[in-house]
Amino acid sequence: MNTRKVKQVVSGQATTDGAGVELVRVIGQPALMDLDPFLLLDAFRSDDPDDYIAGFPPHPHRGFETVTYLLNGRMRHQDNAGNEGVIEPGGIQWMTAGKGIVHSEMPEQQDGMLEGFQLWINLPGSHKMTAPAYQEHDAADIPTESRDGSVIKVISGQTSRGTSGPVSQPLTDPLYVDVSLQPDSAFVEEIAADHNAFIYVIDGEVVLEDTNLTQLSLGRDQLAVLDQGDSIALRSGNRETRFLLVSGKPLNEPVARGGPFVMNTEAEIRQAFSDYQRGNF
Repeated sequence: MNTRKVKQVVSGQATTDGAGVELVRVIGQPALMDLDPFLLLDAFRSDDPDDYIAGFPPHPHRGFETVTYLLNGRMRHQDNAGNEGVIEPGGIQWMTAGKGIVHSEMPEQQDGMLEGFQLWINLPGSHKMTAPAYQEHDAADIPTESRDGSVIKVISGQTSRGTSGPVSQPLTDPLYVDVSLQPDSAFVEEIAADHNAFIYVIDGEVVLEDTNLTQLSLGRDQLAVLDQGDSIALRSGNRETRFLLVSGKPLNEPVARGGPFVMNTEAEIRQAFSDYQRGNF
């Protein structure tokens, strides 16, 4: 196997979004604006309600997918098509915004820990105007694979040992796994050779090699962009470690951004704003 190395390390930047939610932006900041097909990765983690209670009031999206994965806490979502539900701890909401949706995401709690991630995944130009859709799964629906020293929760894609996640998206063929490692444990996994890939450290320490074959140690809220290859090999440090491993097929298309809209051209962005202002979502 051709093991992937680290070609860039990115540290998350503290910022706010929504109605003032405190979060860490990892993809979508100056150091890493995107990693085709991934447009944004935000991590939120706080036990202070003042950091999150205002939530994300109604806002629009068009042209991409939002993936919300909760580790702790509960989040209620509603949209302008009448869909409503609660994302529970360990649950995933994979929303295809498509041609347009207006939705809100509000914490369903007054205190306690709220922790999770939101990942934005681009859609190809041929599918940006599809009908909005959801793939939602509770923690019980997400399969877990146990190996020596590791536990892997598989949200989408398939591991080398055949465990498949419940979310399917053939347009970008994403692999999205949540890996927990015991101290000083090895982890090896296959990654599609044509995918772009990254790991994001939730807690603990991940040790792997960069392109100069130098051992790197990554800690909490750090992301490693991986170079090309068909596998990844790493170890945990001297404490329990948890990280996300994510990969996806690049679209290799122009990206035009306009706040909550991601299209291929500036003209399409202007049309999105016009459609939203006219109530056509």
